[in-house]
Amino acid sequence: MKYSNMVQGTFLKRPNRFIAHVLINGREEIAHVKNTGRCRELLLPGARVILQDHGPDTKRKTRYSLISVYKEDMLVNMDSQAPNRVVMDALVDGKIQGLGAPELIKGEQRYGDSRFDIYYRDGDREGFIEIKGVTLEVEGLSKFPDAPTVRGTRHIMEMISAVQEGYEGNILFLIQMKGPKTFTPNRVMDPAFGEALDMAISRGVRVHVYDSMVTFDSIQIGSKIQYREQVL
Repeated sequence: MKYSNMVQGTFLKRPNRFIAHVLINGREEIAHVKNTGRCRELLLPGARVILQDHGPDTKRKTRYSLISVYKEDMLVNMDSQAPNRVVMDALVDGKIQGLGAPELIKGEQRYGDSRFDIYYRDGDREGFIEIKGVTLEVEGLSKFPDAPTVRGTRHIMEMISAVQEGYEGNILFLIQMKGPKTFTPNRVMDPAFGEALDMAISRGVRVHVYDSMVTFDSIQIGSKIQYREQVL
């Protein structure tokens, strides 16, 4: 996935979930934050950020969108819309282990009370993929979620139901950075999510974890990394 018209800036503050104040070329600007998560460990005053410039004539409320941020020397993509596009491209190219390159792929498919990110069909195989973008990293360990997610837990329970009805069920965590070697559910932040994920695995839902290659103006799927149920 490529971005255009990228510029560098310095993060100043985030008065609410949707906007950030950033310094660009010595001028304070307001940027749209493309991630409503807490991201407290990333958006620290003085952090280097990468933004997309939509131009002075844009009809958007803000000229800039905050796309990624440096955590020390590691570039972390914060765009919550990016994981679906990255995984869709990877699935089309057959880059997700165990899924091949299905003949039919559709985005945003309703099942029960949920809407899964991807539906696929390949011969007699039919399945769903739910994608979770991960931006939280602690000492080389990536975690999800960074805030309680009732919606995320509901998606997992719906995926279990889909598997019971004969579909293939997949939950894919896309680590939006290159660095962490291991992923684990954030059980301290949201015990219910971790318990639902355990149940899903025991009932045939497959969990995939991939990191990303993130550059100044792009993000694409990287390597499969280790899933760890718990951290002792």
